[in-house]
Amino acid sequence: MSIFRKYLEFPVIYKVAIGFVLGIIFGGVLSIAISSGIIGKEALDTYLKPWGDLLVRLLKMIVAPIILFSLIVGAASIRPSKLGKVGVKIIVYYLATSALAVTIGLIMANVFRPGVGLQLPGGAKEIAVKKAPSLVEVLLNIIPTNPFASLSNGTVLQIIFFAIVLGIALAYLMDSKNERVKQSATTAFRVVDGLAEAIYKIVRGILQYMPIGVFALIAYVVAIFGPRVLGPLAIVVIALYVGLFIHIFLVYGGILAAFKISIIDFLKGAKEAMLTAFVTRSSSGTLPVTMTVAEEKLGIKRAVYAFTLPLGATINMDGTAMYQAICTIFVANALGIPLTIGQQVAIVVTAVLASIGTAGVPGAGAIMLAMVLEAVGLPLTNPGVAAAYGMILGIDVILDMGRTMVNVTGDLVGTLIVAKTEGEIDETKAVWAKKKQ
Repeated sequence: MSIFRKYLEFPVIYKVAIGFVLGIIFGGVLSIAISSGIIGKEALDTYLKPWGDLLVRLLKMIVAPIILFSLIVGAASIRPSKLGKVGVKIIVYYLATSALAVTIGLIMANVFRPGVGLQLPGGAKEIAVKKAPSLVEVLLNIIPTNPFASLSNGTVLQIIFFAIVLGIALAYLMDSKNERVKQSATTAFRVVDGLAEAIYKIVRGILQYMPIGVFALIAYVVAIFGPRVLGPLAIVVIALYVGLFIHIFLVYGGILAAFKISIIDFLKGAKEAMLTAFVTRSSSGTLPVTMTVAEEKLGIKRAVYAFTLPLGATINMDGTAMYQAICTIFVANALGIPLTIGQQVAIVVTAVLASIGTAGVPGAGAIMLAMVLEAVGLPLTNPGVAAAYGMILGIDVILDMGRTMVNVTGDLVGTLIVAKTEGEIDETKAVWAKKKQ
């Protein structure tokens, strides 16, 4: 029991990394054994592959519940009394920058072309990619005709839409002057909040199994295809970090410049929150530091950041949205299925909405990636998709650090801009304003 307890207490980030490395080594040994005729592929299918399949099934199990409950709670947490100018401004900013992040991610994916040449099992002949609908159809299909059917079928965009609408409705009812309605809505919110916490608990349990699943997935892929599969993973990392760098200096830098704020001065003030996010890989966990930086380094008054930063930790995930775009293209390329422009537009819509439902905890983006893959016709039930997804999980620690840092940076940029337009800045504290004084 003591060994099991020590395993649970050992950080998941290191366990996954160890599982990934051991999987590569073990897979390399198995690859040699297969080529030498010592063992056959059938043995891997019987004794190794099921351990990876188990992880995939566990992740797939929680996709719909985590979307539904976390989004209802997130939307219901926005009090109608605060949905004034500040609320509209920050939400528009969050959605717009997330869309730009996905677009940059798609550009990086098309430039670097991660996964091209892998040809994993379950390729073009074994998977039916959904025909790309028109933009009007995409928008109309977001609205479910039967929310319960959407949950049953795993129609993720419709689940997201329904959850957001229901959450906003609960937010209004909880502010009702009718005491009966208010209490009923508050009770409903607490039930959903409890269910969301239960799902997060399940997620933490799955994360404890993840190192084993990652070990099996990567070992199986390396055993079948050899070490050549590792090169494309390095390309995924490079593509994402180049995209994140561009997003910080081009998108955030451009927005700040429009309000006569230097991106360099901003980064000097925000660096503590950015480094904390990079290390902890948690937007929510970084929130206390982010709030302190907002007030003491950027001069933002509490009236603004107390609303915008918690909201941003829930719905503003620019780095995660970019990650989903690049990784989706990687999975498609690995299966030899180039996605059309229409399907890439679907990635933009799904990734932006998925980023809204991504919990601000380590590794949550990897779970939401499964949702985006499903939306473009790449379900985890396909063996090739599962293998490519497992490869992404193996390097997710590296990807998660960069994307979380950008998520938190985006929260601070949006909060600063909104505060400046509302006159809620104390320039005596603002690092970026001191040169003017």
